[in-house]
Amino acid sequence: MTTEISTPTLEERLDRFYAELEGNDLVPLWQVSGQLMRSAPVPSTIPYLWRWSTLRRLAEMAGELITIERGGDRRVLSLANPGLQGAPFASSTLWGAVQYLGPRESAPGHRHTPAAIRFVMEGEGVWTTVNGDACDMRAGDLVLTPSWCWHDHNNASDQPMIWFDGLDLPTVNALDAVFFQPYEPDELQPVLGHGISERIWGGRALVPAGMDPTVNGHASPLLVYRWADTDAALDALLAERPGPLVTISYTHPVNGGPALPTMACEMHRLVPGRRSRPYRKVGSSVYVVFRGAGSSIIDGQRFDWSQGDMFVVPSWSTLEHEAIERSDLFAISDRPILEALHLFRDELFDQAQVVHRVFSAKGDA
Repeated sequence: MTTEISTPTLEERLDRFYAELEGNDLVPLWQVSGQLMRSAPVPSTIPYLWRWSTLRRLAEMAGELITIERGGDRRVLSLANPGLQGAPFASSTLWGAVQYLGPRESAPGHRHTPAAIRFVMEGEGVWTTVNGDACDMRAGDLVLTPSWCWHDHNNASDQPMIWFDGLDLPTVNALDAVFFQPYEPDELQPVLGHGISERIWGGRALVPAGMDPTVNGHASPLLVYRWADTDAALDALLAERPGPLVTISYTHPVNGGPALPTMACEMHRLVPGRRSRPYRKVGSSVYVVFRGAGSSIIDGQRFDWSQGDMFVVPSWSTLEHEAIERSDLFAISDRPILEALHLFRDELFDQAQVVHRVFSAKGDA
């Protein structure tokens, strides 16, 4: 008696093949290539805006309810982009947050591989000590805490201070390169002096010879950029290039590169009544409205903003600004990383080239 052996159909063979691939943790490229290779970036980050009224109220509430404890914690409220599935990141590459330091409080010293900036929203009488250099902080100032630098925050006044924290933490985290160390045995590092970096490196086009022009071999040796200098530079630039928008970059005083190798810091001044040209770039940005009022259109969504509001612009999103009064917008972006990897690209359009339906976006009420 002859037993017939049935030959598996092609469909059955394919089912077994794909099951074996899955069992061996393999993925066929032909099934996922459309998800990996696209004609343009499709970021998970979405355009979003956080209201200063909400941020400030909750920061004050945190000041009343939450104590600062030893071990690296800060009284910080991080901007969590709704597109990132609960991650405490403003974008897939940038951390943005507000930090609240109460009267006569200090935040303990630590250091970490993610680099950070502090942009002061309001208050005075506070300093951030960076590797022994006490950097006094006032509204509009930018303070750097480069990668792996000791830093702590100290408030000698009877008033609280609130500032914006910007970090490259999501990027460093994605690279599995996060290290953290508390300052020990004391909570605060010794202060070697106030404004050391400003005295040495703060002169325009005047730098000392024979000194290492970097912090930790890479970041700007100038640790604080004063609002008075920023304001004057914006005025001078606007006088030479009348609106609707002028931009300055915070740079390394010796090589002219970004102040931090992983984050660009910029200040934009908007002239009221004129819309900026539509622009898009690879890489995300987080904006902080230092003063003024107006709106920004991000991929067709209109976000109305005023002093203190913060908003995020995803990678390759078309962006336009329009102020209703003279406005200054501070921003951080991941541009230096993309430029170092030769992945950066951007486009500037005429208004007629961008056709979109504008609709209001509420963001955080």
